[in-house]
Parts: sequence; C-alpha cells; structure tokens
Amino acid sequence: MTTLFVRNAELLLTMDDESGSIADGGIFVRDNVIEAVGPSDELPQEADEVIDVSGMILLPGLINTHHHLYQTLTRALPGTQDEELFDWLLRLYPVWGEMSDEAVYTSAFIGMAELVLSGCTTTSDHLYIFPNDSTLDSTIRAAQELGMRFHPTRGSMSLGQSLGGLPPDHVVEDEKDIMIDSRRVIEQYHDPNPYSMLRVGLAPCSPFSVTGALMRETAEMARSYKNVSLHTHVAETDDEEIFCLAEFGERPAEYMRQLGWVGPDVWWAHAIHLNDDEIQMMADTQTSVAHCPTSNMLLGSGIAKVRQMRRAGVNVGIAVDGSASNDGNDILLETRMALLLQRVLGGAWTFSIMDAFELATVGSAAVLGREDLGRLSPGMAADFIGFRTDRLEMAGGAIHDPAASLLLCTTKGVDLSVINGRPVVRNGELIGLDLEQIVARHNELANGMAAKHPLQ
Repeated sequence: MTTLFVRNAELLLTMDDESGSIADGGIFVRDNVIEAVGPSDELPQEADEVIDVSGMILLPGLINTHHHLYQTLTRALPGTQDEELFDWLLRLYPVWGEMSDEAVYTSAFIGMAELVLSGCTTTSDHLYIFPNDSTLDSTIRAAQELGMRFHPTRGSMSLGQSLGGLPPDHVVEDEKDIMIDSRRVIEQYHDPNPYSMLRVGLAPCSPFSVTGALMRETAEMARSYKNVSLHTHVAETDDEEIFCLAEFGERPAEYMRQLGWVGPDVWWAHAIHLNDDEIQMMADTQTSVAHCPTSNMLLGSGIAKVRQMRRAGVNVGIAVDGSASNDGNDILLETRMALLLQRVLGGAWTFSIMDAFELATVGSAAVLGREDLGRLSPGMAADFIGFRTDRLEMAGGAIHDPAASLLLCTTKGVDLSVINGRPVVRNGELIGLDLEQIVARHNELANGMAAKHPLQ
C-alpha cells in the first residue's frame, strides 16, 4: 500500500456539506482512496510521498458528462461556424466518414489532455460514428495512457437518409453489428466496481439517427449488466422536436419515455426544449441531464432550464460537449459559462458560484452514477486539482475569495492534478508526456480528412 499527503493548501474546497472549506487544508490518501481530510497539522505527517501545496486552492476533480472527443479533428471547420445543428451535422458527416482508428486515438488523446490540463479528472465520451477501422478501443487506450478516469459510451447510428434519418447511409451501421460490438466492449472493458477507472455505457445517438427498435434493444442489453448506463441526445433543438412530432407523433422527451429511456441509469445530453411536465417526469423517473452551455450558445440551440430542473430534483452535470461545437476542451471555462448563462436567463442572484461548482462536481458525479466521486471526504476516490492563487489573472480576486476567483477571473490551467491517487499534472504540465509530436500528427489527420470534402 502507498500513501500520499498533500498539505498546506491555502484553501481546501471539499464540496462536502459537513466540512465545507478548510484553511491550511490537507488530504491524506492511501492507495487510490482519500483516508482523511482536514487542517494539515491534524493529519498523519508521514507518507510515501508528500506534496506541499502552499499558495494553492484545492478542490475535487471536475467531471465532464458529455463529449465527442473525435470532433477535435473538425474544430473551427469552415462551413460549420455559423450553422445550427442539422446543417452543422450535414456539413460534418462526410468529413467524419473519413476517420480512421488512428484518428480516433489521436483525437481522443488531444481532447483528454486538454481536459486534464483544465481541471477535468473524469470524462465521458460519446463515439457514435465508426467508419473504416474505427473502434471505441482506441479512446480507451488514450485514457489509460493519460491516466484519466473514463466513461466511454458505445454510440451508434442506424437510421440513414434512405430510411428517413438525417445521416448519410454510408456513415450508419447495421443494427446487428451495433449490438454485437456493444456487448463486446462491455464484456471486455466495463468495470462496475467502486473506484473504477473505466465504465462503459451504451449511447444510440439521437431520435433522428437511430430506430426505436435499436433504442429498446440497447436499453435491454445495458440493463442486463451492472452499472452500464444509457446516454443519448434529447430535446436539443426545435428541429429535433419537429422531426419527432412528424415521425413519432410525440415530443422528444415523451418519445424517450415510451421507449423506456428514462430512469436512474439514463442521462440525456442538452435537454433544452422541455416543458414543466417533462421536467417533472424526469425528476420522478430520476433521469439526469448533461448541461452543455457553450455548445448550446454556439449552435444557437437555446438555454437549458438548469435552475428549474435542479429545483424539481433532476440531477444536472456540466458538459463540454464535442469540441467541434464548442470548440475547446476547457471544463473550468464551461463551468463559468454555465454560471453566466443561467444568470442571463434568470438574473444575477439566481445562480451562485457554488451552484456552478456543484454542477461540475457532485452534480456530474450523480449524473454518471458515481457515489465515489465529486467530493473531498474520507472514502472518496482520490481525484483532486490545485490552482496557485498568486497567478496574474487572480491578482486581487484571490485575496477576497479564492474559489470565486477560479470562475470570475477566468483562470486557465491547473497547477496540480491527482487522479486515482496519482499525480498526472505538476507545475501545470502533464507528467512524462510530450504533446508536440501528437499535436502535429493530429493536424495532419485533420487536414487530410477535411481536404477530401472542401467547402463548396
């Protein structure tokens, strides 16, 4: 067994109701689990590794509940920058159809490295397009190499344009093949146990790209395993609502309910266009939401009613979303965007700094079904991040309120990140990784894919 003692934090923000914030705080870790939290001089002083974090604020690692890591390959692509969702997708589907397994791995590594450096310690991912030799396995390999806690979802599209769906036929899959590979990745990779570094979910893409039969069969398969969650896009745009009413005679949320896609094992991305009854239905069924503020703003999709959902009892977490609808991978910035967007909707007094941090920590943990994440307290997984308070952008702000300064002063980049009890970022840099070569290869792959489908 190994021990780690992180001591002398200027402020420890635990996100735990009992301890709150602790001045001169410390964390004592045994293996990959937090054993004790409190004032530094009250904790065991001997450990295999001691890290002095004087001048830092420490808080739980931030958790990203919805992403499409492969989309780093098409960030800022001409022809997408000023489009709403359906036209945005139609421009991108052909480019994504050029993706290889190497591109899947490289884009996942790039996206997750950026997330880790921004303060993210756990991320989900929704890979729903599998052209050429692409596999979910390569995203998992990237996460393991980075040391990131990972919730990949085996996504799918089966409803091509010839059957009334939005995606071109050449980028959808046969439903039998989808189900075979879904079972394979669960049985090969899924770890349902506490402190798991890897949990697999199943994620048919959207009402306009899969059949109802695939949705039902996927839910049945997921529920035959322990802690395999279900994920999809729901109620993101007006176009989606029009499509669902025309094709199924129901609004998206009611269509999901009829398919059995509600419950404590289900989380929806976006959930913008919901009425009061639908929000209450989500609360009653314990269906969760991944809130994607920047993506929703970029695509002009609308503003999710996060405050109303939380008041009703819906679990809501923060989500960066695919980095071609953002186009970045900065989870701390995303948390700031959630704060500001809810204030635009309801007023400055309606959504606090702590409300925003709750979305990114305890809220996101609940969305992913993780009782072992999101707080700094004994028995929780040892995932935490640290920011120096003497940096330029926090001058002045940090002496008044270090926690608020992280969001209000637009701080970028962690100084320390510990995931599963192991430091992965020190002094603002990923330990033992040189990103220059993989960035160059990523750019080659991105350019090659886009060059085959120039903007007309």
